[in-house]
Amino acid sequence: MSVTETKTINKIADGSIITRFNRTPLPLKSTDVICPHFLELKWAYGCPFNCAWCYLKGTFRFLPTKTKPVIKDSGKIELHTRRFLQEAKTPEILNSGELADSLMSECSDNPFSKFIIPMFEEQNKHKVLFVTKSDNIKNLLEISPHNQTIISFSLNANEVANKWEQGAPSVGRRIEAAQKLIQAGYEVRIRIDPIVPVPDWGKHYTNLIKQIFNSFIPSRITLGSLRGLQTTINGSKDRSWVEYLKEKSNWGKKIDFKTRYDTYITIINHLRKTYYYNEFGLCKETLAMWERLGMDYRKIKCNCIW
Repeated sequence: MSVTETKTINKIADGSIITRFNRTPLPLKSTDVICPHFLELKWAYGCPFNCAWCYLKGTFRFLPTKTKPVIKDSGKIELHTRRFLQEAKTPEILNSGELADSLMSECSDNPFSKFIIPMFEEQNKHKVLFVTKSDNIKNLLEISPHNQTIISFSLNANEVANKWEQGAPSVGRRIEAAQKLIQAGYEVRIRIDPIVPVPDWGKHYTNLIKQIFNSFIPSRITLGSLRGLQTTINGSKDRSWVEYLKEKSNWGKKIDFKTRYDTYITIINHLRKTYYYNEFGLCKETLAMWERLGMDYRKIKCNCIW
């Protein structure tokens, strides 16, 4: 196990299963992107859906399998996970959806949920985070207890999802699945990401907020705007979304600053004024944007951390 002096784990063994995401340095310039250094649980890679802007298309562009789902050896996953749970002293959330959709194996004979959740239930310090666009929650509803599990659904305005999130369940079906999990006692978070400034975007995204809050109240909402690493852009067949990217950062191209600010402040004000809701953060956004919104990045409440 590789650790720092503060006993923060950077990886377990060779890092092929559990490793810390640390590709965003502490921000020094206004254009630097902020992303906390969370732990990844890399049990698999790939995704069954075909979102036009998916960064996995760039990440896995040289693999023969491309973005086709691949599950790693279960014995190694269990060995590394149990070692982590036994040795890690500082409470952590392990993100199982950075390189894969966390629910993509739920129709198999060995669903990831029934494999991993019982392991985390053997202790009460660390949690596992599922990140998904799936509505396949049958196994999750059968698992009890599930106190050490967080489910995060990625959502978008219907008009955006219908155009660019091909193969994924409808936004309505995802919201219905989230509602059922809330009722079953799971902690449910929401990612509204990537926000795209399509015509009438204000109406579309406030309608999405209404859809969510008419069904349940998420424990946290993370907002992110459309962005694209050059490898992602190169790996995309449908590049119609690239026309919105006008600005550079240390995390690829972004929508121009003013438009990003307008979308964020519109959604944030709607959350505050209509629903008295303040549990939100930003995903891979610049230091300048955090400051412009009057938010302190050092007090981040975003998807992948406590």
